[in-house]
Formats: sequence, C-alpha cells, structure tokens
Amino acid sequence: MKKIILLIFLVVAGVAAVVQVDAASGKNDKKITPEKPDMQAIKKAVTDPHSKYYYPKLMDKYLANETIMGLQDYRHLYLGYMFQEDYNPYRHSEFGNKIEPLYYKDKHTRAELDTIIKYAELSLDDNPFDLRQLNFLIYALRSRGKVNTANIWQYRMNHILEAILSTGTGLDPANAWYVINPEHEYNIINFMSGVADSQKFVQPYYDYVKIKPKSDKSPDGYYFNIKNLLEEYYRKYPEG
Repeated sequence: MKKIILLIFLVVAGVAAVVQVDAASGKNDKKITPEKPDMQAIKKAVTDPHSKYYYPKLMDKYLANETIMGLQDYRHLYLGYMFQEDYNPYRHSEFGNKIEPLYYKDKHTRAELDTIIKYAELSLDDNPFDLRQLNFLIYALRSRGKVNTANIWQYRMNHILEAILSTGTGLDPANAWYVINPEHEYNIINFMSGVADSQKFVQPYYDYVKIKPKSDKSPDGYYFNIKNLLEEYYRKYPEG
C-alpha cells in the first residue's frame, strides 16, 4: 500500500509543482498557468457534434491513447464528463468493493495482482475517472511486469491530474480546484502526501478540506469548487 501511495505522490507532486509555480511542462516545454474554466463554454463544446471537443470523440481519443491530446483536451474530457447522461458524482462501483481487502496488503501474489487488474479495469469501464482504481491498476500492472501498459495508464492519469490542478491553486475560493467527484478532493490531498483533518461546506458551493500541515509553510487546507457537480446531480436526482 505504501508503494502505491508513493508512486502517485511523485506524480501529483510533480504536476502540482508545474501548475502552481508555472514551471515548464515536461511534454511541450510550455508554461501552465492556472485558469478558471468556463463551464458553460465547456458544456457547449462537449455536447456539440461539430466541436473538436465533442465528448464521444474526446473519449475515443483518450481510450486510443492519443498522445496528441493536450491540456485543453483533458480539461474538456475531465470537466465535460459532468454533462454526460451517465454521470453521477456519488456512484460507487461494485467491482472495487470486491477487492477492497487486497488494497491494504503490503505485498501481493501474482494471482492477487491479476485480480486487482481485472476489477480495476471493470471499475474504470464503469467510471473512467475513478482515480483510486486507476492508481491500483497502474501499481498492479507494473508489479506484473506489464510496463508498457502501465505507462499508458500512467500517461492518462498524469494528464487527468494536470487538468484538475490547472483549474486553480486551491488556496482560496476564487482559485478553488474544480472536481467532478467529491472523492477526488481526498485523492488529490492524499496523493500529495497530505493528511485530511476535516472537511466543511463553504457557501455558496465550495468544499474546504483542512489538512494537517507538514511545515510552517504548508497551507491550512484547500478549496474545491463543486458548483457544477451539485447542479448536475440535483438536476438528475432531484430527490437527492
């Protein structure tokens, strides 16, 4: 379990450094400046069959491992998922529950790794942005020696994380990170080797997750924008 967390921490810490201090991107040598997304423009683009960001086309590129997909493609892919008919931010995959006990073992047999791979893939078929399952899939693939396949999934995850962290700094409501699933708030913090201390809702549509500081320079916590998440959920599930 510690190896899995360390793997993702290195990825997210690197991405966060790139986004938050405007460091050069490893892929294109371009600077990435945090930019608040225009959600109405994203919704229009991903639902327009004539748009280059039309969601079915974007998802096909993603699954085909198109390395030409840039930051804007991934921002539309991740944030645009909220406007798809099968979107539910509170849906939990039954497949992940089947192997929950395996996640807390320090070592796994080959058979256990194959089981993790099987159910992680099934979970991702159901929810392509389940970061926890994506994390375990990469770990299991690498442990089984399937390095090339692991690298493909690692590439995808790196760019999903980059898309999230490019939406702001997380340091105040005006620069909150946008997420499409509440679990991603804790995923981001955990992957950055942070420990969540408490969580509260801040009007009108923010989650604030207080963390246990690692040093005097560490922020007290991070803000997440869940406006569109809530709007889409209550539109589809008004009884919720």
